[in-house]
Amino acid sequence: MHTIRRDLLKTLSFATLHFGVAFTVAYALTGSVAIATGIGLIEPVANTVAFYFHERAWRRVERSPAGPGDHVGSCCAPLRAG
Repeated sequence: MHTIRRDLLKTLSFATLHFGVAFTVAYALTGSVAIATGIGLIEPVANTVAFYFHERAWRRVERSPAGPGDHVGSCCAPLRAG
């Protein structure tokens, strides 16, 4: 099920988990339900959007003809003394 539907379902699952974590941490730090709710909603929304595009980018890397391993580190390989 490597489709946009799968990515969206995975993204929604991640968003739900992320909201719970963000709310819990914010509440533990502030003791305020209102502040925790605000942080719990804003921060995961931004991360969820980023996560969706992160998944789509990795899908492109996985499909590329060179293969996923050929791209990793190619820009940052150490220079060799010649």
